[in-house]
Amino acid sequence: MDHNHHQWRLRFSFKNATIALTIINVLIFLFLLQGFLTSSSPSSSSRRIISAQLRYIKEAEELRRAMQPLELIKRVREIEQEASAGQETEQKKDVKQNTAVDLSKRLKDFRALNDASSLKALEEWRKRKMERARQRDLEKSGGVQNVIRS
Repeated sequence: MDHNHHQWRLRFSFKNATIALTIINVLIFLFLLQGFLTSSSPSSSSRRIISAQLRYIKEAEELRRAMQPLELIKRVREIEQEASAGQETEQKKDVKQNTAVDLSKRLKDFRALNDASSLKALEEWRKRKMERARQRDLEKSGGVQNVIRS
């Protein structure tokens, strides 16, 4: 029995167990690698499925684009542009109208101030004019008297 026990011991040493586990691990790795490589390279049937899916996606995209109301979208954009242009013209009209009212008020205020100063200037002008007229009358009457005296 001792001899039998010793044979088992030689067969199952740590070195032999390590070699056996390494061989088993390498075999498992090769098996998994083969499965991975075959699944990553698509077969002809999976290629057909992928191309069918791509075709379906392209057709769906084309249908979606075909169903878009392009004329309606264009017309809505035109209407929006017309509306914004109309609002701009109304705003411009409002600005012009406000400017005109403001200018009118300024002109009235200017006339009121100008009328007062104009009246004053007019009075001064009349006084000077009257003074010059008196001077001429005096000169004429003095000149006439001088002519009569000579």
